[in-house]
Amino acid sequence: MSNPEKPSGSAPALPEATARTLAHYERNAAAYWSGTHDHDVSQNLAALLNAIEGEPPYSILDFGCGPGRDLQRLRLLGHEAVGLDGTKEFVAMARAYSGCEVLHQDFLALDLPAGRFDGVFANASLFHVPSAALPEVLRKLHATLKPRGVLFASNPRGNNEEGFNGERYGCFHDLEAWRGYVGAAGFTEIEHYYRPPGLPRDQQPWLATVWRKS
Repeated sequence: MSNPEKPSGSAPALPEATARTLAHYERNAAAYWSGTHDHDVSQNLAALLNAIEGEPPYSILDFGCGPGRDLQRLRLLGHEAVGLDGTKEFVAMARAYSGCEVLHQDFLALDLPAGRFDGVFANASLFHVPSAALPEVLRKLHATLKPRGVLFASNPRGNNEEGFNGERYGCFHDLEAWRGYVGAAGFTEIEHYYRPPGLPRDQQPWLATVWRKS
């Protein structure tokens, strides 16, 4: 897993941030798939599934599912997995690869059923949401979870930088800022950890957090 680069420049209008980021992924869908297909996120999947209460199988929303790598893994584990992505090419790839239902929705225009999912798996996706839109996105994820449902999020961390890195928009929150956003949306923190495991903190660019709907 490569270290994410930090953005530079001032924050653009929200539609520009979304449109340029999605266009980048549309152009580079095949390269992204080949570059991430073998990434091991079993630690993250386990963190989500272990936090969900009740007996499996669970209903899981893979938020920002990309080409469907983790969506397929969730299905093979026996869960009812539904994907969501804003990139049309990723949606087609994920449907073909996983055999699961995949929603084509912009993160800034979500239309999700209330109380539908036991868990939301947001692996390397929510950092693309501009901070101005993040409270509303988190509110909608909160609403689509069942009572005491679980949100997992893994994002590249930083010192609250925000902007474009090339054609992709990203927000690099530190732990305290991230806690502020997610807590305000009605979640209670279960745990957090840094990735990749087993390395010094300065070589762990990813912050993973697990939350319960409260």
